Amino acid sequence: MQTTWKPYVQHGEIHDRAELPESVFAFPKQRKEPLTDATHVKDALARFDQVEDVTDADRDLAFANIKKAATHFGLDVHESDWRSLGG
Repeated sequence: MQTTWKPYVQHGEIHDRAELPESVFAFPKQRKEPLTDATHVKDALARFDQVEDVTDADRDLAFANIKKAATHFGLDVHESDWRSLGG
């Protein structure tokens, strides 16, 4: 699966989610679950099954993006598929 996630390297505090590029979201089209640091990656994994109004294809992309971001931030994701996430 081709990912769309890219690290956000802009310095300074973000006060508005609209300021973030699509490339930092697990679900880029829907702009859901920003993956800007390790805490947000953990949160996105924990809330993955709570995201509404997305297709299985959106979930496939989001999980791939989360895994890529997790690797970038030094986190281990043991699940190989989003369907394996405990919910």
